[in-house]
Amino acid sequence: MSHLLEVKDLRKFFPVHGGLFNRKTTDFRAVDGVSFVLQEGKTLGLVGESGSGKTTIGKCILRLMEPSAGRILYAGADITHLKQRDLRRLRSEIQMIYQAPAASLNGRMTVGQIIGEPLWIHESLKGDPARDRVLELMNVVGLKEEHYYRYPHEFSGGQQQRIGIARALAVQPRLIVLDEPTSALDVSVQAQILNLLQDLQDQFDLTYLFISHDLGVVRYMCDEVALLYLGKLVEVAATEVIFESPKHPYTQALISAIPEPDPDSQREEIILHGELSSTISPLTLAGSGCPFAPRCHAEKLTQCETVPPPLLEVERAHQVACHLHPQLDSA
Repeated sequence: MSHLLEVKDLRKFFPVHGGLFNRKTTDFRAVDGVSFVLQEGKTLGLVGESGSGKTTIGKCILRLMEPSAGRILYAGADITHLKQRDLRRLRSEIQMIYQAPAASLNGRMTVGQIIGEPLWIHESLKGDPARDRVLELMNVVGLKEEHYYRYPHEFSGGQQQRIGIARALAVQPRLIVLDEPTSALDVSVQAQILNLLQDLQDQFDLTYLFISHDLGVVRYMCDEVALLYLGKLVEVAATEVIFESPKHPYTQALISAIPEPDPDSQREEIILHGELSSTISPLTLAGSGCPFAPRCHAEKLTQCETVPPPLLEVERAHQVACHLHPQLDSA
């Protein structure tokens, strides 16, 4: 199975200004050296706390933000520095579904116009052929023909998200970046949208990059999970491996906090103490020590405070950035 998306050492820094003349003093390291691959037809879950850099990675992949460094390969081609003309063609193959459906839809446009706009931009499709295509897409996502001339504010959150999904499908993409697509919805509606996304993946052979902080949703949707902490990957493995045998202390703490339906379960929740490391610091200090060290509940080693742990394979297809887990002997 081929790699549809490959991210290599991706970095996104934002300048921090201060002082009398508001000059740049340092950088905010939102994404700091992230690398991963996404197999075609699969779903990779990108998981982390708010501020960990998940959405920034998604926007860099779509080139809605310009990466500070690193490479992004799509279908084997480097798309990191594409010109605007080439980006337009690329965006017919890579689409995004946003967290807040109401905010992502133009309130002045009808449903038919919203879903049909990508057809006009990318395929110059207008008139009856465009209408027929829009109605077909609406049917695919569970909307009715009578909704064609209505406006977004007339719909519930779940229906608004269905409109966003139909818009993303309009140009027949291969890759869809899903940025917390169900976090703003009620639980019962979440299940409907997740099931719809799975059905669409099977029907259209889609590949998903699924951004979320909800581990229950990630376990249901994803084939593989990548854990982010303060802009760095700390663990990457198949979904069931992550949930059954987490290696990194941060991953262990997150999984221990998942509500346990069994009242007789002996699992204890790991409470994290200490303060978050700052991702704003002088460049001379950037990367000194493990970013999770101030909150880590595991036994600390000397290098935890001084040497940033690289992301290494500690078991087959299981990568961890932690000094407590030595690299797998490839021999």
